[in-house]
Amino acid sequence: MSKKNSVIFAISSLFFSISFLSIGYGMIMTFVGIFLKENGSTDMVIGIINAAFFLGAMASSIFSQKIISSVGHIRSFVTFASLMVITFLLHALFLNEFFWTILRFVSGFAYYGLLIILESWLNEKSTNEQRGQILAIYTTIFYLATALGQLLLNINEDFKHMIFSIGAILVLFSVIFIAMTKIKEPVLQPFERYSFPKLYNIVPLSVTGSFIGGFLIGGFFTMIPLYILNTFDSKEVLSFFMTFTLIGGLLSQWPIGKLSDMYGRRKLIAFTGFSTACISILFIILSPSETLLYVLGLLLGVSIFCIYPLSLSRANDVIDENKDIVEISRALLFAYGTGSFLAPIIIGIGFSYLNQNILFIIFTVLGIYLAFYSLSKKRIADDDMSVFVNVPLTSSSVIPEIDPRQDQEWVDEQQTNNI
Repeated sequence: MSKKNSVIFAISSLFFSISFLSIGYGMIMTFVGIFLKENGSTDMVIGIINAAFFLGAMASSIFSQKIISSVGHIRSFVTFASLMVITFLLHALFLNEFFWTILRFVSGFAYYGLLIILESWLNEKSTNEQRGQILAIYTTIFYLATALGQLLLNINEDFKHMIFSIGAILVLFSVIFIAMTKIKEPVLQPFERYSFPKLYNIVPLSVTGSFIGGFLIGGFFTMIPLYILNTFDSKEVLSFFMTFTLIGGLLSQWPIGKLSDMYGRRKLIAFTGFSTACISILFIILSPSETLLYVLGLLLGVSIFCIYPLSLSRANDVIDENKDIVEISRALLFAYGTGSFLAPIIIGIGFSYLNQNILFIIFTVLGIYLAFYSLSKKRIADDDMSVFVNVPLTSSSVIPEIDPRQDQEWVDEQQTNNI
């Protein structure tokens, strides 16, 4: 067995843990809105409850590191996983909107704490030569597992009350692989903080793209399910739509990345912005059949899931060697999280006081704005460009450390291979 393959085998337990965690995450993230809608909650309240998850995620990026550093990775993983299991089971026991808001906040905090632990372990085992391969495997697993979680929504109607229990079981499976791991616990380095005004002056397109990308992804997971349910009144249609959209996001990463390496990030960011706007308009003006809906979902995934990785690549193109790329990448991730947090609140209010088409009207406006804003920015010279790297659609503040673009030799090698 080669050294490279031996490292992949050694961290396979992490990938299995990520798989089960992502299946449970994807399933519950979508199902919460369904369950609340079926039990009479208003769209605005559903938006607020879903936003609490992302607020917990943002809090986790700031505070969970202290817990992990104090008690260690394995104990922290068990603690955060236990919190997720408890919140899932409490969802099933009590239906109180205020209580559910607290539960979603806690589960968001715990989930992103788990991601910090898993990603820091991946980073510990990643050499400069393997970071690209490990990150690609991680990204692929995350997309596929999250898509699989959507298909579980098709569970027989008689057992729908068991969804939260199934989610809890999946999280517990992830604990088994971590509890048995022999991987050395890494040391988490303290995170520096960048002010957003300062960051915006350095990489304005990256900040804007990260925020809008987060808004679109947050809206996709939390509020599009309500739109599909209102239109088709079918959880089966919803689950397949979500799956096709996630598959579209996964399939688009490589070609969009290659095109951006050839023609520049700003053109591809503009392309994804215009594409998002055009597809959103089709949702508004058409009365799609199920087949057409799945096609539109696939195309929507191609558009919205590439915006954040392209924005991150733009930052790597712009930032010179005297700037701390890792910390700026973390700040962009926080901008992405802010957009994800605001999306369900704003769209939920729009659903309650206007109509459901407001979702795609907002998507259209943001897509057009991002496209024109991107084209208004200065083109980066070919010699100054980095390379595109796929990143998971949900990741923690540790993911920038895994990014292979921090190694200039790797970047030079990839650019040579692309010639």
